[in-house]
Amino acid sequence: MTEPAAQVSFYQSVINYFDKAAPHTGLHKGLLEQIKICNAVYRMHFPVKIGGEFQVIEAYRVQHSHHRLPTKGGIRYSMHVNQDEVMALATLMTFKCAIVDVPFGGAKGGVKINPWEYSPSQLERITRRYTTELVKRNFIGPAIDVPAPDYGTGSREMAWIYDTYRAFKEGDIDAAGCVTGKPVTQQGISGRTEATGRGVYYGIREACSYKDDMAKLGLTVGTAGKTMIIQGLGNVGSYTGQISQAEGDMKIVGVAEMEGGLYDPKGIDIFKLLEFRKETGSLIGYPAAMTFEKKDRTKVLEMECDILVPAALESQITWENADKIKAKIVGEAANGPVTSKAEEILLKRGILIIPDLFLNAGGVTVSYFEWLKNLSHMRFGRMEKRFNQNTYDNIITLIETTTKNRIGDRERSIIAKGADEIDLVRSGLEETMINAYNQIREVYKRKKKISDLRTAAFVNAISKVGSDYLNMGVFP
Repeated sequence: MTEPAAQVSFYQSVINYFDKAAPHTGLHKGLLEQIKICNAVYRMHFPVKIGGEFQVIEAYRVQHSHHRLPTKGGIRYSMHVNQDEVMALATLMTFKCAIVDVPFGGAKGGVKINPWEYSPSQLERITRRYTTELVKRNFIGPAIDVPAPDYGTGSREMAWIYDTYRAFKEGDIDAAGCVTGKPVTQQGISGRTEATGRGVYYGIREACSYKDDMAKLGLTVGTAGKTMIIQGLGNVGSYTGQISQAEGDMKIVGVAEMEGGLYDPKGIDIFKLLEFRKETGSLIGYPAAMTFEKKDRTKVLEMECDILVPAALESQITWENADKIKAKIVGEAANGPVTSKAEEILLKRGILIIPDLFLNAGGVTVSYFEWLKNLSHMRFGRMEKRFNQNTYDNIITLIETTTKNRIGDRERSIIAKGADEIDLVRSGLEETMINAYNQIREVYKRKKKISDLRTAAFVNAISKVGSDYLNMGVFP
């Protein structure tokens, strides 16, 4: 295959998607330009004492759109962090929030470090100093900008951010809402850790529920029995695999990670693999599977499967390997894993791409639930759980009395159970992902000139953001 004349950047790739969708929205040029641009880009350098010497750390926070406040987006720790990447991710966040009807503008943060090269105490100093810089410039707050975990960060880092913010804002009773993805013991929410992976599963399940769509791909309806390859066993990839196997009855046949890859058409038990990797530090050596060395790990993506889930970093499927992908569905669990050139190739081959700005929106959806919990100062289920449980129990008793048949204690406890916080979170996430996919599919089916789900998703998102601007009276 001939190499494209010029490789576009991640940010330019996102803008290309925007430009492709914009004409289908009916919005005028000035409004589209406002929706497209990043409103605020904060690039910073700050010193942190590491190992007796000072290191100058490069970091960013980008707020893409203020059509709704606060802005929302994760913070990643990676040596690949640069302004272009953070701008691209912030832009995607705006449209991702719009897709799932979460009332935030998009934002993103990045710290240019390799987190695995630092001790926990060193990472804490870096995180707290980064947070301090955000506080000083008014780039963080429950009504301003709310960070969350991303690649290289987790609940630990979010707890440090919360504690640092609270030290500066003693009188802010809503301080817990300044960041999401916190530990449950630090005002977090049950189900947040698995949220993005669970959202990926719900999105794939919904896409596989349409008979005519599956028929075009030569697949049966539903997830049961479908084969899946996952790239990346971080938070998103591991939970996607576990939930797809346990709840969707899917077969994981391939996995790719930094140290190498595995493939077994008979299936890989993802739970056993994760346990093996935890014990050995690597997936290499896992029994009864074809092994790919580190230099060939991306070859796993080219193996036979029904669904390929890239859940690592951006630009993993490019013009170089797009024609070798054998999957019939590509579910973008990562941000921007398919380049715009690669997408053209995949679409021409009839492959269904479930776009990232929809599929990995489970994280921001549950982050929204956490933010609401922090502002309400009450966990979900506290008011209604016992009332519902007693109501269901009374209904069962009435049925037993009427029918003269007794229901077993185990069955009664299942039927009469009131919803815990995690039950409500999962239910809300499932509802959100189903509705969002149906909105995208409706646009795709209604507008005949739209040839793919990504463009339909962008049209849907841009239209919602544009409507907000018009309702604000900013544009006549």
